[in-house]
Formats: sequence, structure tokens, C-alpha cells
Amino acid sequence: MRENDFIAASVEAGQWDRVIDYVNKELFDKPSEFYNLDKLRKAAAVDRRLTLREILEKIFGLIPRFKSKDELLEEEFSKFVADYKPSEAKLIPALKQFFKAYATDSHVRAILDDPKRLTALYTTTSFTIADLKAVPPEYRKIIPEYIKDYVSLNQFAA
Repeated sequence: MRENDFIAASVEAGQWDRVIDYVNKELFDKPSEFYNLDKLRKAAAVDRRLTLREILEKIFGLIPRFKSKDELLEEEFSKFVADYKPSEAKLIPALKQFFKAYATDSHVRAILDDPKRLTALYTTTSFTIADLKAVPPEYRKIIPEYIKDYVSLNQFAA
């Protein structure tokens, strides 16, 4: 890809939409190589779903490595804390656990989104009713809303 003049020039110009469109149309699933995004994701062996842009950034040396799922979650949680500034530092671990569980576990997310199903947390292992009780009620609403508005859940899928 680095030898392709169109791709190299477009990356240098920051025209990511053009690059991604070109790669999808001109390079993926061609009889000579049969490359596609899924194969590149598997080859990268990362614990989350990579975007084509991330793969291209790595190829062109714009990023040194792919961040892990936990590193991305830590970044997203840091942004949340910077925006909402929880008043007590002792709340941070409980808020972080709630944030990570909601962002990464669709089963837990479904339970938390339906107040009638909260008793199901008694039988979950990744996020329990005790974990929920450690989170102040106002954050039980704020965190899901924040994640829905500002965090792309797709990137945390494996």
C-alpha cells in the first residue's frame, strides 16, 4: 500500500475517506491477493475490532501500534471523568467498572437499560448487583447516556 501513489498521496493529505473508499473498491477481494478487512483484523491479532483507518495509519507509520481494548476504554473513561469531574475520588473505581461493563458487555448493557431486569445482575459474573450498588444513582443514568452519545461501541467488539 505504501508503494501505491494514490494511497500514499491521499494519506499524506489526510483524505481518509478517499483512501478507505479506494482500498475497499480497488484492493479488497481481488483474485490476486484476496485481502479484506476481516483477514487484516485477524492478522493483527488484537483483542478488539480494528478500523481500516487504524490499519492504514499503522502501515504508514502514523501510529506505533494498535491500542488494546482496555487502553481505549481507559482513554474513553478519562474523557468522561474530565467532562463530569466526579466529586469524590473514591467513586472512580466503581464508576470505571460500570463504564467498562456497559461499554463492552452487551448482556450487561441490556440489563442496565431495562430497570425491570436489574435482578438478573444477581447471576452475572462480569458486573454484579453489588457493583451496581457501588455506583451512585445519578451516574447510573449519566454513564449510559454518555456512552451512547460519545463512545463507538463497535470498536470494542472482538
